[in-house]
Amino acid sequence: MRLAVFLAVLVAMAAWELLAPRRPATSARIARWPNNLGLLAVDTVLVRLVFPGAAVGFALFVELRGWGLLSLLTLPPWLAFAGAVLVLDLIIYLQHVLFHAVPALWRLHRVHHTDLEFDVTTGLRFHPFEILLSMLIKYTAIAAIGPPVGAVLLFEVLLNASSMFNHGNVYLPPSIDRWLRWLVVTPDMHRVHHSVVRNETNSNFAFNFPWWDRWFGTYRAQPRAGHGDMVIGIEQFREARDARLDRLLLQPVLDSPSIYPVNRGPES
Repeated sequence: MRLAVFLAVLVAMAAWELLAPRRPATSARIARWPNNLGLLAVDTVLVRLVFPGAAVGFALFVELRGWGLLSLLTLPPWLAFAGAVLVLDLIIYLQHVLFHAVPALWRLHRVHHTDLEFDVTTGLRFHPFEILLSMLIKYTAIAAIGPPVGAVLLFEVLLNASSMFNHGNVYLPPSIDRWLRWLVVTPDMHRVHHSVVRNETNSNFAFNFPWWDRWFGTYRAQPRAGHGDMVIGIEQFREARDARLDRLLLQPVLDSPSIYPVNRGPES
């Protein structure tokens, strides 16, 4: 199911980017996509080797053993289902903040931010060690919560699809974006997070639901330079060779964390 949704959303977003791009591309897809998708392939193989059951399989394991908080509570099935999806999404938001706050974790996460373009494949570009740590956090959360298996499946599908959607280089009329971002993270909302400006990079951390940023004070409506003129990426790794797959895999051990970790260095 995840693979079917993944392929459908990837094709749909790629077509939307061709038909109605938000920003003009400054580099060819042929130069970027093989590296971003190659990183995704490495991630997928490692996850299958280290976590063969993936999150849904582990949720079934937890359910069969009666682990987790929800197994101790008597809740209507619909409430347990919806609550589990919301709590898992909140944990992903907090994890995202953590990967910006701890310099060692930022070294891993910045692979995602060093893409000099912002399109559907940016939402698939994560270092393998970050993906493995993310899976470990997700397993811990599932064991603690004891969510319904269906809720974990829905959450995984949503997380994958929303990551591609909110990284899309697609145009949405401002009137639609203004209302839609109260329900889901839109591309214009998340694009601010990929600004080279540090206090914009450290904002808009949500993936699925946008409320966490508003509630925790990390929401920023628009980039200072506007979406057309904002610079994507971070101050480091801006050469063409830095986009190669081998360089992406080595990037965590190259250079310093710089000023980007939360509360580190002068304001940009």
